[in-house]
Amino acid sequence: MRDVPQLCLVMPVFNEAAGLAQAVPRILAAAREAAPGGQVVLIAVDDGSRDTSAEVLDGLAARHPQLEVIGFTRNFGKEAAIQAGLDHGLASTLADVFVTIDADLQHPPELLRQMVEHWRQGIGIVEAVKRRRGDAGRLRGAFAGGFNHLFSRLSGVDIAGATDFKLLDRAVAVELLSLPERTRFFRGIVRWLGHPVVQIPFDVLPRAAGSSAWGWWSLTRYAWRNLTAFSSAPLQLVGLAGVLGLVTGALLAAKALYDKLSGQALSGFSTVILLQVIFGSLLLLSLGVIGSYIARIYDEIKRRPYYVLRPPRQRDRAEDRSL
Repeated sequence: MRDVPQLCLVMPVFNEAAGLAQAVPRILAAAREAAPGGQVVLIAVDDGSRDTSAEVLDGLAARHPQLEVIGFTRNFGKEAAIQAGLDHGLASTLADVFVTIDADLQHPPELLRQMVEHWRQGIGIVEAVKRRRGDAGRLRGAFAGGFNHLFSRLSGVDIAGATDFKLLDRAVAVELLSLPERTRFFRGIVRWLGHPVVQIPFDVLPRAAGSSAWGWWSLTRYAWRNLTAFSSAPLQLVGLAGVLGLVTGALLAAKALYDKLSGQALSGFSTVILLQVIFGSLLLLSLGVIGSYIARIYDEIKRRPYYVLRPPRQRDRAEDRSL
């Protein structure tokens, strides 16, 4: 059995000012209980929050030495925040274990003890999976379940019930960050690595404060982005639709020719107009799918950084100049 680990937690933060004073002490307390005698570090990544999250985190860091705060110049997204936290944790700590956890307390920190215990038994990835979705609502739960099922079928990577609440061994974290792709989907990449995974079911807790920043449009964009980043199946479906369209067109052409030769052809353009609408829509849809993949390629070849960190103490200097 492994020794007590050095534990590094990564907590993305976006507009969570109202609940941070409750979340940070609770997460740190659970981490200390999970790794008694081991070093604990909580890295909070401010993802360009537009509320006072950055100021609240700075105040909490002054009271909790185990809390480290880094921030982005703007909102780069949760995937970038996880990436930045793991980057910073690997570079600045000797942690054996990395845990990603939400700042809204919907991921129960009390599971940390059980997760660490699995790691001590030799498991490299421990994943908390949702058993009940709490106050998320049936429609949103159905949307998430549908996406997970579709993603799993099209990509071959099973993410059923997966969340961003995961424990990673240091070696696994190094492997994860070594992947060069720009469009990242944390849940999918961790499963793609293929290491044995232990799952711990949990019920999603109510938010500590505030409301989710994920609206329907942002969820839909996020789902499509991740699906096209992991699977070429939509492109293959475009090809299949083209084959079906060709077969349908050939059958209709044969029927039209038969009607013409047998003297049964009717005047009018209803069939022609219908075919134009169907195939015109199919072409536009196909171009949209192809365009999504071209956009992914465009993002990859630009080689821009995943995120841009806010310079240290930038906010304090701005406050000093205003006095």
